[in-house]
Amino acid sequence: MAGKIVVTGASGGFGRAAIELLLGKVDAGQIIGTTRKPEGLSALAERGVDIRAANFDRPETLAQAFAGAKSMLLISTARVGSRVGQHRNAIEAAKAAGVEHIVYTSILSAEVPDNPAIVAFDHRDTEADIRASGLDWTFLRDSQYSEAVAQAMAPAALATGRWQSASGEGRVSLVSRDDCVASAVGALIDPAARNRAFRLTGPDAMTLRAAIAMVAEVAGRPIEFHDTDDAGMFAAFDALGVPRHASDIVPEGPIPWSSDDMVTFDQAIREGMFDHVTDDVEELSGRKPRTLRSVLEQHKGSWPL
Repeated sequence: MAGKIVVTGASGGFGRAAIELLLGKVDAGQIIGTTRKPEGLSALAERGVDIRAANFDRPETLAQAFAGAKSMLLISTARVGSRVGQHRNAIEAAKAAGVEHIVYTSILSAEVPDNPAIVAFDHRDTEADIRASGLDWTFLRDSQYSEAVAQAMAPAALATGRWQSASGEGRVSLVSRDDCVASAVGALIDPAARNRAFRLTGPDAMTLRAAIAMVAEVAGRPIEFHDTDDAGMFAAFDALGVPRHASDIVPEGPIPWSSDDMVTFDQAIREGMFDHVTDDVEELSGRKPRTLRSVLEQHKGSWPL
């Protein structure tokens, strides 16, 4: 593979993991990691990775950050409602810098017009911007992370002894973030992945009720699962002080997400948007995807037992 690879969001968990995997496949000098706070990645810089400052909200910082790269792993930014503009800045700067191929971390069923999840709107718009750029592309449409169950849902459910959801009988093919990272690295390196969209899923699909039951089994503690509707979920989030809309989120505030994002995500599960099982993880990474149980066992030690 000719040319350097730029990994955006290198300070985040996904970005750092991707760089670690790339270090086992290419010379460190071929890797560029961009971040708002390059001083936090001094250890990678000492290993030969080219760490550069970049801020998607400041387009003037991006041309130099991406200079010399031929491929880019564009890791979607976190804030629903504002990230399309951030991504557009990165895409335009990448093209101007001579990047030829963008691998983008999207979401399962982003391309489905009637997908109700607000998060899907951002990803669909970014996919359209990448296609319109004329660059080669790879869209990695990830399912919900197994780690979201193991690191967020499980501790909360075990601490309270209950979990509620409006996802109904909809099934979701939970996928390990580690498998998504490995798939992204595979897509950067394999020319056959260009101009293709992949659906990254775990080995099976299940309801969230079944996922929480598995948490209870692994923990050896009972958890009551409560089915509710969208109004019930909004009421629960309101009680926690979660802002209703992305526009209500306080920058750098304690809650970086909105309840309409979460409620429409449940709705998308309920309507079957995440009920897909594919072999795409194995095709890109060369390994079979991890099961939810293996991820739960890995993180069990951090649970409030």
